[in-house]
Amino acid sequence: MSKTVDITLEEAQTEGTQATVAEWLKKVGDRVHKGEPIIELETDKVMMEITAPADGVLSAILVQVGETATDNKILGTINTQVGSKIANEGNIDSNKSAPKETKTDLPQKNTSAAGPLDHPPSKFKSPAVRRLLSQHNLNPDLISGSGKNNRLTSRDIKAYLNQADSETAHSNDSQFIKHTAMRRKIAEHMQHSVQTAPHVTAVFDVDLSRIMQHRKQHKKAFEQRAIKLTYTAYFIAATIAAIRHQPKINARFHEDGLQVFNHINIGIGTALGDDGLIVPVLKHCENKDLQQIAQGLTELTDKARTGALQQSDVQGGTFTISNHGVSGSLVATPIIINQPQVAILGLGKIEKRPVVKTIDGEDALVIKPMCYVSLTIDHRALDAYHTNDFLNHFKDFIENWEV
Repeated sequence: MSKTVDITLEEAQTEGTQATVAEWLKKVGDRVHKGEPIIELETDKVMMEITAPADGVLSAILVQVGETATDNKILGTINTQVGSKIANEGNIDSNKSAPKETKTDLPQKNTSAAGPLDHPPSKFKSPAVRRLLSQHNLNPDLISGSGKNNRLTSRDIKAYLNQADSETAHSNDSQFIKHTAMRRKIAEHMQHSVQTAPHVTAVFDVDLSRIMQHRKQHKKAFEQRAIKLTYTAYFIAATIAAIRHQPKINARFHEDGLQVFNHINIGIGTALGDDGLIVPVLKHCENKDLQQIAQGLTELTDKARTGALQQSDVQGGTFTISNHGVSGSLVATPIIINQPQVAILGLGKIEKRPVVKTIDGEDALVIKPMCYVSLTIDHRALDAYHTNDFLNHFKDFIENWEV
């Protein structure tokens, strides 16, 4: 008598974001090993993989490519008591998304100047990836992979093709650029956030003189340890201090109450150019000093920009920082809250401005490096008092940094 194990998606893997089946990496009847990737899912954040929960043979595919994989829904089943390939009886319809591969489906060598198509056997390509490469005569070396260990996924190839199409799909007076899967997911997530939470924003002006002086003194020492000492690291340190004073900022709204977190996991919005935005998360910041913050931030931003982020790198955020000033923006309002969080911090461009300071009891006009800092809140959970109290402590921490 056969024994089956269900393949499911746990809620913690997606944190409430919608996941769609992008590709089945195995066909019904294929042998699978525990821990081996068998499904590719895509969310508004990253491409993620579901691994086999047990050794056996894939006996059924219940959620097709393009369909939504909801929490705890059975995606497929594994027969753990079969020693060889099983017949596809009763599973023909469920396997439409993974047509049988033959040797003719493998990509042929490309004799163009771009180079050969084939990769060493160690670089795994799923059947769908091999098929797309062959159909479009593409060189995989020209396409960045977003899967685990930079593995090419079907989404990577489709995005590459969409980009190529957008360069030619235009008329005399316009150009049509197709939305990538990531852009569509981002749009859905942003619209949901605005519809769910009433956004309110407060803006403060912060003098960065002391952190600039501190950074000048310590930047080289950090670089010798292969750590980038950025202003964002100082802002994260100030955020930690402000959250400790006003912990309700670091929370999640529920209909029956506010879930205030003891740990501080800060997401940092990172632009990927035309490809969209991703939010890697620096975990357990409540235990980190400036050096540890800077080191973790260096590692995360490098991974984000090289496409090496894993699903675990973008999960678990309790608060988010949007450093929109790096691209020249002075103020952005409202910055859309990263649901289900209750607040998001915005950092504007650092610029020298004339400000009035009291020196020896007299007002004086001086030039200072200034930055507009905003906090957008979910007004269901927080009020003006919480917002301004947080920003006052953030400002105080930055302006009185010990040099």
